Amino acid sequence: MDNYPLPHILEREESDIETAEQLSEILPVVLERNEFEESWSNIWWYKLKQGFCFIGTFWDTTKEELGDITIKKIDALNVFWEPGITKLGDSRNIFVTEVVDKDLIEKDYPDLKGQLKGDPLLKPATYAINSNEDQMENKVVVVDWYKKENGRVDLCKIVDGFVLKDTEDNEEYPNGLYEHGNYPISVDVLFPMEGTPIGFGFIDILRSPQAYIDKLDQIISKNALVSGKQRWLVAKSLGINIEQLKDLSIDFIETDGKIDADKFKEFQADPLASFISNHREGKIQELKEIAGDNQFSRGEAGKGITAASAIQALQEASNKVDRDMVGAAYRTYKRIIILTIELIREFYDDARKFRITKPNGSVEYRKFNNQMMKPQDLDPSYEGANLMADPETGEMIENPEYEPDTRKPIFDIDVRPEKSNPFSRAAMNEFSKELYQLGFFDPERAVQSLMALDLMDFDGKEKIVKKIGENKGLADKLQQMKQTMDKMAITIEKLDPSINLTGRSKENGRSPNQPNR
Repeated sequence: MDNYPLPHILEREESDIETAEQLSEILPVVLERNEFEESWSNIWWYKLKQGFCFIGTFWDTTKEELGDITIKKIDALNVFWEPGITKLGDSRNIFVTEVVDKDLIEKDYPDLKGQLKGDPLLKPATYAINSNEDQMENKVVVVDWYKKENGRVDLCKIVDGFVLKDTEDNEEYPNGLYEHGNYPISVDVLFPMEGTPIGFGFIDILRSPQAYIDKLDQIISKNALVSGKQRWLVAKSLGINIEQLKDLSIDFIETDGKIDADKFKEFQADPLASFISNHREGKIQELKEIAGDNQFSRGEAGKGITAASAIQALQEASNKVDRDMVGAAYRTYKRIIILTIELIREFYDDARKFRITKPNGSVEYRKFNNQMMKPQDLDPSYEGANLMADPETGEMIENPEYEPDTRKPIFDIDVRPEKSNPFSRAAMNEFSKELYQLGFFDPERAVQSLMALDLMDFDGKEKIVKKIGENKGLADKLQQMKQTMDKMAITIEKLDPSINLTGRSKENGRSPNQPNR
């Protein structure tokens, strides 16, 4: 999959650098455990067709031993929100429905056994392929009612009028469903629409030109069948046996009358004018332009183009619409990662174990919990702010009612695409070879190389700048060590003339190969 996103977590304060680095390493593992790459692919397919897709980021207490994060696609037919809003988070209520087997509900809630009849007024919307009403037999509709008020989100789970769960006024949920106070549902929109949080997809914008193309196809196909078939007008006075005329195996056909052009002639429809076929081709090109579909966006190189860098340049030039769509998807991806980080902050009290694969292929095993992500007490804003005078002695003592200010570690998300395009990889390999041939990796030319790189913009630039800086630092250290060793060698030779470490001549103080001046 091209441009699959990867999260890179950035700290806002220096004290959170280590935590940000650890989150950058464990978040891809959390996503991998959720099979997020497959979910991301399904989200894109759904969004391209429907124009939008809902994604839920939840905490699942039944997952693994300690519970873990679940990220999944939610069918748009099952989500309902407040009319007139343009952002899903602005809706005061969101309803999500799900069809569940009765026996599963009765297993989790034994008190409801035999009481679930199904609400005839609550019929879930289904696709035409699943429109059979018999499928609702022995099933009920569970409604998740999310309520947002004063920075708090609560959940009320209802089935057949029975409340299965309610986080409002519940001691187990003092801060609502989740501490972050946001809806756990995000919406990824392809082409936005005014006055609604959803959008339209390619089917909506391509339906009209495709309908014209289909009509022209029908006209051309029908004309091809009619004009391609040879037909004849035969006068009855000729006395020709029509069955013999249709039988191509008969060599001689008898006729009673005289055969002339007025009594026996070919009857055939004329082919369509060429402008009709041209108009159809124009409609096809219009559809491709609207969809942003051309040979370069499909990965085709084009005639006579073989260089990977040239192919990549043409693909990038033709991907203007794709880049805008991918950028919008990355913004939704950021919201998903933010919700994931907040769930880690709230629920990862116990350490989890992660297998981290480094860029060089090595593997590390690491434990991680939310200790460094919890709100942290700050020092008093001024000296003595946490003290009070003892009413008996007048001495300054600790104030038992003093509540220190806290700091909540906040992180920014930088989305970096994972390139899977073979031409992109080949172009980057060629670019790396060009840098090597130009001497960018020569420590003696590090200053000039860093100045040139400062004017460039490409993926992986930070790594190259870091490597060049490290090589320059290592070369400087080696040069300093060499100078120090040369000085030490000269000092040792002065202390003991019998030792020759520098190769210099004892008679004139010069190296044996050094010429006289």
